[in-house]
Amino acid sequence: MAKSSKRVAPPLPRRLIGYARVSTEEQIHDAQVDELRAGGCDRIYQEHGSGASRARPVLTKVLKELAAGDVLVVVRLDRLARSVSHLLDVIEDLEQRGVHFRSLRDPIDTSTPQGMFSLQVLGAVAQLERALTAERTKSGMKAAKARGRMAGNPGLRERRPEAIRAAAAAKNQTYLEGLITSAQTWLPTVKQLRPQHSWDNVVRVLNRKGHDWTVERLRRAVHRMVHEKLADADLLARSPRRPPEDHLMKLVAAIAIADPTLSLRDIAGQLDQMGERPVRGGRKWQPSSVKALMDEAFRFGLLRT
Repeated sequence: MAKSSKRVAPPLPRRLIGYARVSTEEQIHDAQVDELRAGGCDRIYQEHGSGASRARPVLTKVLKELAAGDVLVVVRLDRLARSVSHLLDVIEDLEQRGVHFRSLRDPIDTSTPQGMFSLQVLGAVAQLERALTAERTKSGMKAAKARGRMAGNPGLRERRPEAIRAAAAAKNQTYLEGLITSAQTWLPTVKQLRPQHSWDNVVRVLNRKGHDWTVERLRRAVHRMVHEKLADADLLARSPRRPPEDHLMKLVAAIAIADPTLSLRDIAGQLDQMGERPVRGGRKWQPSSVKALMDEAFRFGLLRT
């Protein structure tokens, strides 16, 4: 008797997502869009903006919507990043999420061994660039000291108002760019949990994922993203008031919302690592105790089927 063979479903085709950016001095996107379309892109996002800034709302949206198996496509590397270090940061985040990257005019395609080798070369160049910059800075400071000059900004040393304003503006811009670059690693969790859950519980869930937030720093970051219209103002709304004894119920609900794939035993393990004491006494959390809290969270509307 012939053995019956199971038909294996073919893998889903990868989505090619194009990203085009032109500076304010350039006129149109058409050349980039045509090239991306010819490269097989299913969807193409277009953005105006200077290459010197990471504050690109369209790029932030694209990076957030990419899913595992997708390929982000650009015409040239400089359309995506302002520096080698910035480029490597973006690609590293994509790779961690199972998303590939391709540049049509450069030998970079992270879905191929040759493309990954080119990326490693870029990484070595970036490391050399940082080392040379640090060496030049140290040499410049040493030479200035030998000539009797003080290192640093003379305007700041003399407390000139215009220099202080310029330094504050630069620091403010650097802070915003850092938030935008990292947003896809923490903002989705905040959107899942706020405002139903307290800032304290949101911070605890994020830090269990490898972050290092405090309540004050996270609230400041979300305030800034809302101010820049990169996040919804509802995230800042006051959390519903609940009795203090509901703390564990809310914490369990927050953990379950942030990662729906966790089992009851997984959540129990996280509670043990957080140092939370089991509600029924004992030294370790049991799945049954977690389930009781989750059932309570369903009744209060914190969790939904």
